Amino acid sequence: MSVLSKLPQKLSSPLSLLGDEAKLAFRSQPSGISKLASTRNIAENDAYWDQYTVLFDSASDVFSLISPQDIRRALVEAPENVATLIRVITSRLFNLVSDHTFPSAPTKYVTSFASSFIKGGATERNTTKEVLNCLRVLQRVFPVIFELESEPSVFEKEVLWKKDVVEGQNHHEQTEQTPQFVIEDDDEDEESSAPAAGPLPKSPQKQTTTLPSLAERLFNCLVDLLFCCGFTLPAKLQVDHYKINYVIWEKGVGSTADIGPAQAYDSNKTEVLRLLLVLLSRQIYTPSSSLFTTPSQYTLHVVQQSQRRDVLTILCSLLNTAMNSSQSSSSTVIGGVAGRLPYNHLVFKGEDPRANLVCVSFQVLCALLDFQSGSARDVPTGEPQIYTPALKTNAFRYFLAKVHRTTDFAFIVDGIFGILEQQMASINNMLPGSRRSVPYIVDTIVLFWKIIELNKKFRAYLLEQEKSRDFLAYLLCYFLEIKDKPEQHGLCRMLSYIIQTLSAEHAFGLQLTFPIRSAYIPTKWNVGGATADFFINAVYFIIATTSGSLNSMYPALIIALSNSAPYFKSLNVNSATRLLQLFTSFSNPTFLLADEGHPRLLFFMLEIFNSIIAHHPSENPNVVYALLRAHRTFEDLGTFTLARGLRDVRRIQRAKEEQPHDTKGKSRAAEEEYDQPHQEKQRMLERENALGISSTEQSVDSLTEVRVVPRDSPQQEETEETPSPVLPSMDRETPPGFPTVVSEKARGKMPERRSMSLDTDNSLDRVTATAVGRNGFVPTQEWVTSWQQGLPLDSVMLVISELMPKIQEIQVSNKSNPGAVLDYLGHISLKHILPTSPPLNPRRFIWSESSIVWLSSLIWGEIYVRSMTPLGIWNSTSVRLFYVKHTQSHPRQLTETVSSVVGGLLGRGSTEPAGLLRQLSERS
Repeated sequence: MSVLSKLPQKLSSPLSLLGDEAKLAFRSQPSGISKLASTRNIAENDAYWDQYTVLFDSASDVFSLISPQDIRRALVEAPENVATLIRVITSRLFNLVSDHTFPSAPTKYVTSFASSFIKGGATERNTTKEVLNCLRVLQRVFPVIFELESEPSVFEKEVLWKKDVVEGQNHHEQTEQTPQFVIEDDDEDEESSAPAAGPLPKSPQKQTTTLPSLAERLFNCLVDLLFCCGFTLPAKLQVDHYKINYVIWEKGVGSTADIGPAQAYDSNKTEVLRLLLVLLSRQIYTPSSSLFTTPSQYTLHVVQQSQRRDVLTILCSLLNTAMNSSQSSSSTVIGGVAGRLPYNHLVFKGEDPRANLVCVSFQVLCALLDFQSGSARDVPTGEPQIYTPALKTNAFRYFLAKVHRTTDFAFIVDGIFGILEQQMASINNMLPGSRRSVPYIVDTIVLFWKIIELNKKFRAYLLEQEKSRDFLAYLLCYFLEIKDKPEQHGLCRMLSYIIQTLSAEHAFGLQLTFPIRSAYIPTKWNVGGATADFFINAVYFIIATTSGSLNSMYPALIIALSNSAPYFKSLNVNSATRLLQLFTSFSNPTFLLADEGHPRLLFFMLEIFNSIIAHHPSENPNVVYALLRAHRTFEDLGTFTLARGLRDVRRIQRAKEEQPHDTKGKSRAAEEEYDQPHQEKQRMLERENALGISSTEQSVDSLTEVRVVPRDSPQQEETEETPSPVLPSMDRETPPGFPTVVSEKARGKMPERRSMSLDTDNSLDRVTATAVGRNGFVPTQEWVTSWQQGLPLDSVMLVISELMPKIQEIQVSNKSNPGAVLDYLGHISLKHILPTSPPLNPRRFIWSESSIVWLSSLIWGEIYVRSMTPLGIWNSTSVRLFYVKHTQSHPRQLTETVSSVVGGLLGRGSTEPAGLLRQLSERS
C-alpha cells in the first residue's frame, strides 16, 4: 500500500501525456495562435510566448499548427506581435546556446517523460527540444515575411537588419581560430583573405559601439549550432567547457580525420541547415528582372561577411556530407541489408534522417555556389567574356575554385560518380521501380557543373581519368531517359550546357577514341564502338525522338559535337549515318525556314564535317563515303533559294494531305514514345516514304533522311526565356576556325554557289512563307541570302569534286569487291587540295545575366518542389522568381498501383509521383 500511496491520486489522460490536448488548444483556443493577431502589443515577457518553444515535438507539429495564413493575418492586424515573436524566439535561441544545460543529454528526454508519468505531469527542462522549436518556428515565420514586398520590406529592416548604437566600451569580436586545413591561395589572395583591418580606434571620448543586427547575430548563432558538441557533433569533441568546435563533419575534402559516429545528430544538423536555407530563400521572392539590382541581403552577408574559418568549415562539411552519400547507405544494418532488397523503399516508409541531411546539404551548397547577384558577381579576368570569383564577391565560390589536392579531386569524382551510378542502376533494372530514384540527382548535377565551371584544375583532373567517359555516358543516358518529360526540360537544358562545357577541353577530345566501360548503360542506348560513336548516337536520338520539343537545346548539343569533331577517329558506319541524318534533317526546308535560328544548326553540322576532313579524313572513311553518297544534298544547299524551299514545303504538305487519316494517332504517338532505336528508325523510314522524300542518291540502309518537325506551339518558353549559347553571325564573312584560302585549281573544280531570287512575289509563295514560319517569323529571300552565302561548304565541295570521279571509277572496276571504296578512302590524303588546318577554336558556354537567372530559378524551383512535402516550407507564399503550376492530385488506388507496375514491366513506367506535374519558368 505504501507503493500505491506514492502514485498520483488522479492520472492524466493519455492525450495529456502526449501533449495532444495542449496542441489542439493551441490551434483552437483564444490563448493559442489566434491571439497573435487578436491581441495587440503582447509584451516580450508575457508567458504566452513560452508555448512556442516547449509545445511542439517535431517539425511537422510546427508546420501543421502554425499556417502561413496565421502569420499573414497577424502581420496585417498586429504586426508588432510578429516582430515580438521574432525577437523573443531569437533571444531565447541565443540564450539557450550559451546556457550550460544545452545541449541536453540524448537520453534525458526519455527519462523525463517517464518521470512525468509518476509525478503527475511535471517535466524537466529539455533545452535541446527548445532550441529545435526555436529553429522550426523561425522556419515557419520567415517565408511569410519575405513575401511582403519584392525588395526588403520596412518590417525586415526594422526587425532584422537595424543596428543599434549604444554607449559603453568598444566591442571586439572573437579572434579567428587557426583553420583545421588550408586551401590554396595565391600570394595576392593571402593579403585579401586576411582578416580585414577594423576601423581606426575611436577616441576615448566617444565610447559608443554599433551592435550587430538581429539577422547577423542569428547567422552567427546558426554557425555555432552547426559545430556544437553534443548537438551536431559528438560530445567527445568538446574541449573543456568550450562546446563549439569548428571541425569538419566528415572525412573528405580538407580533412583526413574521422570524428567518429555522428548519425545521432543528423536530424539536428538538418534543422539548422533548413533554417539557413530559408534565410537564403529570400531570393525567390524577387522578380527575375530585379535579381541583380536587388540582391538578397541575407545571402550577401553569408558569402561576403562570414569569417574565413566559417566559410571553409561549412563548405567542406557540406561537400563531404554530400559526397559521402553514396557510401552512407551501407553504414547501417537497414542500409546494408534491406537497402539492397528490391522495392525496399515501398516497405520502409519512415523518414531517413541521413537522406534528409544529404538533401539539405546539397541544397544549401548549390544555393551558395550559385549566388551572383549585386556585388557578388564574378570579376573579369582580362580575357573576353571570362569571369572568375573573388574572395570579396563570393567566398564559397572562391574557395571551391582553390581546391587543388589530388586526393580531394579523387574524393569528389568518386562521390559524384557513385550518385550517378546509383541513379542509372535505378533506371536500368530488370524489375521496374524496384530501386528508388536518387532524390538529390538534380542537385548533384548542379554541383558537378559548378565544380567544373569554377575549378580548372578539377576539370583537367577529371578529363584525364577513365571515368570521364563514364561521366559523359551517364549524363547522356539520363538526358535520354528524361527528354520526354516536360517538367524535366530545365534539367535537360542544363545537361546540354554541361556537355558543351566539357567538349571545349582538349583532354575531352582525347578520350573519345576509347570505349565506354560502364555496365549501367541501358541496352537500348548502348550502340557499341568508341565513346565518340556513343556520343553521336545519343545526340541523334535526343534530336530525332523529341519532334522539336527541345529545339532550344539543339545548338548546345551540336556545338558539343562540333567542338569534338577534330578528335573523331574510326567512326563506324552507324555514326556516319547519324551525322548525315542530322544534316539532312536540318537542311529540310520545313525545318530550315521555320525559325530564324535554325540555319545555325546547319552551320554547325558543316563545321563537324569540315573538322573531320581537315584533321582525320583517312581515319574516317565511313564519314567521307557518306558525304560522297549525299553529294546532291550539299550541291542543292549551295544553290538554295526561298522559292525552291517553299515549293518543297508545299510538295511535302500535299503528300501529307493525301495520306489516309490515322484514327489512332494519339495511341500510336504514345506507343512511339517507347519504341526501341531500331523501331524508331523503321518508323522514320515509313514516314519519309509516305512523304515522298527522294533518297535515290543515298544508300537506303545507311543514309536515311530524318525529318525534324519544329514544335508547333504559340508559347516560346524554351526559346524566349532561356539563353542560347553564343553563336556566330550568319553573314558573308568567313567564320573563324575555317579555311580562308582556296587554291585556284581547287576553286575551278567547285560548282558555282548562288542564291537567286526566283519569282518570290506571287501570292502563293507569300502564303506558304507565312505558314512555314513559327512564332510569327516569316522567311524572306534577303534572310536566306544572309546565311546561305556564309555556309562553310567549300571544304566539303572540294572533297566531293576531288574524290567523286575516282570513287566512280573504283566502283566500275571493282564490282566484285564492295570494300574497295572504303579501302581507298582509308589511305587518301587531302592536303594537296585543302588549305592548312587552322588552330582549334572550340566554342565554350558563355555565362550571361539571363543564363544566371535561369539557373537560379531552376535550382530554387527544384528546392521549392522538393520541399512541398512533407513540410511545405514555401507553400502558399507568393514566389516571384518562377511560376509553379499544380495539377489536380488524385487519390492513389490499388488499380493505379498495379497499372503502374505493369506499365513499368512494359517499359512505360514513370519515375515521377502520380498527380504531380510541375512546370517552372522564369518571369519575363
